[in-house]
Parts: sequence; C-alpha cells; structure tokens
Amino acid sequence: MTDTLDRPPVRPQEETRRRSFPLDIRLVGLAGVLVLLCVVGHITQPETFLTEANLSTVLRLAAAIGVVSVGMTFVIIAAGIDLSVGSIVALSSVWMTTLATQSYGPVVMVLCALLVGLGCGMVNGVLISYGKVVPFITTLAMMASARGLAERLSGRQTQVVTETGFNDFFRGSLFGIPVLVIMLALVFVVAWIVLNRTTFGRRTFAVGGNAEAARLSGINVKWHTALVYGISGLCCGIAAIMVVARTTSGASTSGQLYELDAIAAVVIGGSLLSGGRGSLVGTLIGVLIFTVLGSIFTQNNLDTDIQAIAKGAIIVGAVLLQHTTSARRKGKPKQPRSTGPQSTAADGSKP
Repeated sequence: MTDTLDRPPVRPQEETRRRSFPLDIRLVGLAGVLVLLCVVGHITQPETFLTEANLSTVLRLAAAIGVVSVGMTFVIIAAGIDLSVGSIVALSSVWMTTLATQSYGPVVMVLCALLVGLGCGMVNGVLISYGKVVPFITTLAMMASARGLAERLSGRQTQVVTETGFNDFFRGSLFGIPVLVIMLALVFVVAWIVLNRTTFGRRTFAVGGNAEAARLSGINVKWHTALVYGISGLCCGIAAIMVVARTTSGASTSGQLYELDAIAAVVIGGSLLSGGRGSLVGTLIGVLIFTVLGSIFTQNNLDTDIQAIAKGAIIVGAVLLQHTTSARRKGKPKQPRSTGPQSTAADGSKP
C-alpha cells in the first residue's frame, strides 16, 4: 500500500517523451533499413559501391527528388496531395532554359525557375482552397497542363544551357561538397525549422489533423492551404534548377514520375496520407532508401522492371505498417489522467 501511494506522479514532460518514443523507433528502423541496403550494395559491389565517386553520385541523384519530397511532406501533413510536381519541374526547367531567359544571365534563370514553380503551386492552392476543387483533380489537371505547356515552349526539343556561369557554379563544389547536396541540406534545414519550430508548422499539423477544429481556433485554413501548395511549387522550382544543373539542359520530359517517388518517400518516412502527422527526417531517409536501392540495381545490371516491383512492394509494406500501427493505437484503452493510482485507506475513504 505504501509503495503504491508513494509512487511519484507522471510529469507532462515524461508523457511527451513517451508519446514521441514510437516515432523515434520508426526513424531508427528506417535508418537501419538504409544501413542494411548499403551493406548489401557493398557485398554485391565491394570495389565500387562505397567509393567517394559513387556516394557523391547517389547524393546528387537524391538532391532533386529530395527537395520535391520536402514540399510533398508539407502537402501530405496538411491532408492534401500533389500529383503535378513532376510536370512543374519540367515546366520550370524549360522556362529557365529558353534563349530569352538565358540571355539575362544565371540570376534571372534561377529567379524564373523559382517564380514559375511558386506560381504553379499557388494556382493549385487557390483552386483547392477557394475554388473548392478536390486536390486530386486540381493537381491532376495541373500535371497535364504544365507538361503540355512545357512541350509547347520547348517545341519538344531539349534546350541546352549555354550560360557557363550557371554550369560552373551549380555543377561545382564548395569545400569538397557538391553544390547540389548543399542545396538539399539547406532546403531540408529551413523546412525542418519552419515545420517544427514556427507557428506555420503547428498550423500545418492542425489543418491536416482537423481542418474544422483549426478553423474554429482562428486559423485561416483556406489561405494556409494555398501557402502549403505554394511551398510545394517553390520546392519544384528549386528541384528544376538542380535537374538543369545535373543534365545541363531543360526538357519537357524532366521530372517524370517525380510525384510517385515523392509520395513514396513521404509515406516510407512515416507521414500519414490522411494528414496530421509527418516527419521531414523520415522523408529524407525514405529518399535515400530509394536512391540507394536504385544504385544497387544499376550497378548489378538488374532490369528496371524488377526495381519497380521492389519499390511497389516497399510502398505497400509501409502503408500496411501504418494501418497496423494506427489500429493498435485505436485499440489501446486510454489511461486515466491522474497524479497517481487511486487506492482506498483502511477506513474506506480515498486518500
């Protein structure tokens, strides 16, 4: 009896740590999968896989889709979806590499890509928020129209970058680190701060968790949703700069299947498709998992169809794991909030 009564109460900080512990376990598990894939790659190709050249190539390939996935994380946390990211990347890359744009120099090229991406994202957000069009339909329409406009602007031809200043900077390195990898790191750090340390991030989780409750609490849900899609579009503009820098050209075929890869990375990272929960760290690990998997298949000369099957199996497994985890949490009885367990004294009264 005395041991029960003297048990210290559970502090709110301890409750918070306990709630966040399963998320940490999930991230540790994802990191373990990534390490396991690296071990498999080293075993199958011991002379080339873990070399500096191959790791640099993997990170460069992960840069563009990683930035797109950062924007997709915001959208999915806010209970949305964006199928147009690949087409926006293509349109931004084509627009920034036209002869007219390149004649103004690399600064104008970069600004053009960012503005085109941001503009497309805001169009999506305004139509969804104020036009009340379903996100799936809105972004599907943008996917078709942006790709078509990119083909119209480029004449279905690849536009080569002739601006040497652009190529020299974005294809180069700083302190031995590729500029594209530095850009990915900067975008990730800024996005993480915005999502986890600002009011905007808290409102994003609130809108995704319960839009009506968020509205009643004073959040302008419509404008916030439009801004979230604007962030996704801006990330597509940054990714277009990366793609153009890596390929030294802009084409209407750029960014194909980026929407599927980004959604897959976000889902693998632990974000709920229903909104209200997500992790940028998990998204980044998910991007690296798929990029390393692609590198393993490429170096071992395996068919792309097998790679697609493996990727699909990973996505299905991640979604099933999400449903299983959610079902277990819903099935657990809620613990009463109290400073300690109730007990009865010898005289029958409660202490």
